[in-house]
Amino acid sequence: MSGNFPETRADAPTIVFDFDHTLYDGDSGSHLFAWLIRRSAWRTALALLAAPVLGPMIAFLPTRRHGISGFVWIGTVGLHRPRTLNALIDRYVAHDRDGIRARLLPHALAVLHRHRSAGDRVVIATGAPPELARAILAFVAHEEVPVIGSAVGPRFGAVTATRHCHAEEKMRMLAKAGYASVDIAYSDSRADLPLLKAARAPVVVNPKRGAVDMFRRVLPPGTPILNWGCADRGGDPVTKA
Repeated sequence: MSGNFPETRADAPTIVFDFDHTLYDGDSGSHLFAWLIRRSAWRTALALLAAPVLGPMIAFLPTRRHGISGFVWIGTVGLHRPRTLNALIDRYVAHDRDGIRARLLPHALAVLHRHRSAGDRVVIATGAPPELARAILAFVAHEEVPVIGSAVGPRFGAVTATRHCHAEEKMRMLAKAGYASVDIAYSDSRADLPLLKAARAPVVVNPKRGAVDMFRRVLPPGTPILNWGCADRGGDPVTKA
């Protein structure tokens, strides 16, 4: 879907896409950190030893972030600079290009491409490291768009998130980057309710089936709740962008 796009108009609407389960079928960060762990035997062994503790933490919402952070630490311990992690991200994307391409959602990419072709002001806002979404879109989908994501830095001998692009913090990070007003927002996540509520036209994409009623209850009547190709998710199926 590469091509020349018109310059963004001065009066162009701002379009915000989440990444995981919106453009990408799955959790891109989990796939990255699983690869980082598998790159060495001792990291794999450490992850297996930690799994009985970290696994239940991930399954329980109040402790999920701490459980994920534990596996991120195992995957990056020994790294000391975000630039090193970015280089590994690029290696991962190049290594798993075919698998990543299969997980990108064609309908979602078509919608993204349509907004760019219209000259809209498009930005990705994700809880994943920004270099990950940026590399996937550029290397695999040939779409180069601004990405706002979780900031990373050295901590406890590893490179981990220092600022999570999540919930209300995602809104603050968008505003700081110059996206204070949102016209259309696409997301699957309950955590993105602040974003969806702030958008003039929210669109729920690939929600968990158990969350559909909640979205219908708290978002404006008529808010589209769509499935863009995640087989295990809810929403009304669509076949054309």
